[in-house]
Amino acid sequence: MGPLQGVKVIELAGIGPGPFCGMMLSDMGADVIRVDRITSSTRAPRDIMQRNRKSIAVNLKSEEGRDVVLRMAETADALFEGFRPGVTERLGLGPDDCFARNKKLVYGRMTGWGQEGPLALAAGHDINYIGLSGALHAIGEPGGKPVPPLNLIGDFGGGGMLLAFGLVCALLEARRSGEGQVVDAAMIDGSASLMAAFYSMAQHGFVNERGANLLDGGAHFYNTYETRDGKYICVGSIEPQFYELLLRHAEVTDAKFREQMNREEWPSMRDELARIFKTKTREEWCEVMEGTDICFAPVLSVWEAPQHPHNTARESFIELDGVTQPAPAPRFSRSRPDVRHGARIPGQDAAEVLRSFRYSEEEINELRSCGAVG
Repeated sequence: MGPLQGVKVIELAGIGPGPFCGMMLSDMGADVIRVDRITSSTRAPRDIMQRNRKSIAVNLKSEEGRDVVLRMAETADALFEGFRPGVTERLGLGPDDCFARNKKLVYGRMTGWGQEGPLALAAGHDINYIGLSGALHAIGEPGGKPVPPLNLIGDFGGGGMLLAFGLVCALLEARRSGEGQVVDAAMIDGSASLMAAFYSMAQHGFVNERGANLLDGGAHFYNTYETRDGKYICVGSIEPQFYELLLRHAEVTDAKFREQMNREEWPSMRDELARIFKTKTREEWCEVMEGTDICFAPVLSVWEAPQHPHNTARESFIELDGVTQPAPAPRFSRSRPDVRHGARIPGQDAAEVLRSFRYSEEEINELRSCGAVG
């Protein structure tokens, strides 16, 4: 069983960071109940981030539907939502509405801009939040435009993961104080937090130019290179002893490479390593460098990564319902996080969920007949 076994969480269904937060909590053993919209769909979505949760479909705009969520909140440990500020208040499901039913409830709020500020009510996506936090500006080729790093920084690292962390922190505090509180998780804050090391670097020697620094592709020894077969490898030989191994295994003989930190020569040394790495296939370079202290790895696609021997040995990926997906992480010495089932059809577990909150069969039938529950 996962370390969050016994923790009951209500997830007001959303997109992106919210489902990722729900996946993290449920993977760790929390009983997460996903409150979906009523839909006519009869097929479970093939969405990895919706795994491990029971689903109840509720019409939140109806008085009866709102009361279902409030009744669930009475005995839940936490509830989280991902709407714009003020939406749940207008639905009658805001923090004050829920705290009136359960003062120990932890109420999580996932937004891009946060609950207040000039942009709080504006629409946005990951790319906008990381644009304002300084993260997007730092990523891209030398002399080129900023490159979106998928939506890893805002939605997931600085969003869903931040909310999961905040909820667990608040749950621990609630056990001590006996009172819940609101967790305001904003992607702009989370992505700024992820940039802490680079704001530190900006105080001493960080160049305000993409692709000109140690970790952004400026350095020849911390970079990606194309191989003869059109694939890619990556090296991260920062420390001198690792850099020495890189030069030795790549058979670099040019004397200028001995001045590893000579930034003026980085572009020409990148060009020379690019030429060298194109002389062999990716597999051939793996035979030469993988497993050494060069800090080397092949650049694998999402189709290749689950098959790599290291990932298979650690069981880093699992297959569920025919879908290959990342296994729960992190790992624990005693607790065992687990994936119990994949995504559910919206509302699939309505009766079971309602019974668990002590609804009678008559009440369940009434909720269905009036359209409050699908």
